[in-house]
Amino acid sequence: MLGRRQTLTSITAGYAVLVGMAVVIGAAVLALLLAAAGFSSSEDPIFSAYMWKVTRFTLLQAFLSTFLSVIVAIPLARSLARRQTFFGRKWLLRLLAIPIGLPPIVAALGLIEIWGQKGIVNTTLVAMGMDSPISIYGLTGILIAHVFFNMPLATRLLLAQLDRVPSEHWRNASQLGLGQWTVFRLIEWPFMRSHLAAVSGLVFMLCVTSFTLVLLLGGGPAATTIEVAIYQALRFDFDPQRAVILALIQLLLTALLLALFVLIGGTPEEDATLGQPALRYPGRGMFARISDFGLIAASAAFLVAPLVSIVLSGLFSDLARLLGEAVVWQAITTSLVIAMIAAVLSVSMAMTLVRARYAAQPLAKQNRWAQLFRICASGASSLVLLVPPIVLGAGWFVLLRRQVDIFALAPVIVIVINAMMALPFVIRVLEPAHTTHMARTARLTASLGIVGLARLRLIDWPGMRRAFLLATAFAMALSLGDLGAIALFGSQDVVTLPYLLLQRMGSYRTNDAAGLAFMLGFVCLMLMVFADRGRRSGDAGAQL
Repeated sequence: MLGRRQTLTSITAGYAVLVGMAVVIGAAVLALLLAAAGFSSSEDPIFSAYMWKVTRFTLLQAFLSTFLSVIVAIPLARSLARRQTFFGRKWLLRLLAIPIGLPPIVAALGLIEIWGQKGIVNTTLVAMGMDSPISIYGLTGILIAHVFFNMPLATRLLLAQLDRVPSEHWRNASQLGLGQWTVFRLIEWPFMRSHLAAVSGLVFMLCVTSFTLVLLLGGGPAATTIEVAIYQALRFDFDPQRAVILALIQLLLTALLLALFVLIGGTPEEDATLGQPALRYPGRGMFARISDFGLIAASAAFLVAPLVSIVLSGLFSDLARLLGEAVVWQAITTSLVIAMIAAVLSVSMAMTLVRARYAAQPLAKQNRWAQLFRICASGASSLVLLVPPIVLGAGWFVLLRRQVDIFALAPVIVIVINAMMALPFVIRVLEPAHTTHMARTARLTASLGIVGLARLRLIDWPGMRRAFLLATAFAMALSLGDLGAIALFGSQDVVTLPYLLLQRMGSYRTNDAAGLAFMLGFVCLMLMVFADRGRRSGDAGAQL
């Protein structure tokens, strides 16, 4: 329990963070609304053919991407659940986590190496007598890229559901001699189905708000989503009117998706069980083995091939020459500084909200204001998800473009946007760790009268050090790989690694792009490996 003074201080600090977030998001949204209201009514851009075309394609590619990702994830999760002991299973599960931390621009380059016109797949097909039937650009490329990113995520979530199946179910199925189809229909499918809507909703929203992959693989006006159209309207066409309308459409879409996600969410019912460790019996028969290991091998190859191509292309890209360029070191330095400041800011905001929610918990039953604060604090992460980075950036672009030199403020804007975009993930790391930590230390610390910086130095930092480092590493990885904010505000004076990589790809300097992708991917993956090890071995208690 916290003292009264500490409680008031924590809640006040939490209110300050919420007000700051509301100002950042609200000012951007208000700027978009006011700009839209000030447009001439002689033209009606909302109902223009271009707007409808971009919106339809955004929803179409998201639906197809979600369908393909989930339809592969269901049998893959089932195969991994049935095969518990094969060689390399642990590394395969780690491989499924790699796309989460891999910058999209790096993955896009690897996918081009494999599926592009001169990639391994098309080269093989041409050798077999086919005329390059696969194009990595356009809808096909977007679908391949989205499956690469979202199929592993869906598989991990569905596999976690199958791991919840009680051991008694498998024992009964074995004793009754149930066939594989019956086992799937009566045991596996009900557990996956209870979570399938939430998984599909999450993947669909990720695809709707995808920016980098569509920008690089869209292939032109025929394959443009709303976020890419906003970027093009501001940076190339300089058409704020079109950008504002598109941003409002995107905002409406994300709001509807979040509302739908809340409605279809929920905790599945638990079956009665003795609590014994789940032990299932693998599918017997040659066909079951071939189908399971065939799907596992094909999925592993689909994920590994782009990663290997990135490594090989990067190693043969003359890294020594790249590291001798001043602009590369400028981009590295800028990326690391922005990522570190954004991570520290995100962790500080998250910890302030977590401590404030904890402090308000005893008061929430008697005080309506404390109850309202807890609700607002818990919804802060959803508020961040409501406004994608490109929409938030567009709002501030419209708000500041006539008052100040927008590109002079680019570092500050990018840092704030990156910090807020990492906030939902950082909260998921810190809040369970803080709850456990306070349960262990709160009463003793209060009785000893340890408060303020002394508490942070002597109690909180040693007890939550691993959680803090985990959250910081995760936030840094997300910020390092971000292209949404920097794509709008980047310039010759503010260059990050993703922005420089985009420039080199746009000027067809593929060797340089490969080397930069290798550097960026290596740093981000090392941060994710550190974060994953901290999650599995530490006391953070997070479930990413």
